[in-house]
Amino acid sequence: MREAMDPWTFVVASYVIGVGATAAMVAWSLLSMKRAEKRREQARKR
Repeated sequence: MREAMDPWTFVVASYVIGVGATAAMVAWSLLSMKRAEKRREQARKR
């Protein structure tokens, strides 16, 4: 009897980590962009 590891667990985990990290980076970029736009508008009002 041969006991082999199932590679699909690692494949799915790597996709979950990759997609999750990409979504986190997009959210972080959007929040940073919103803060920068808000600071720019406040600087223009002065």
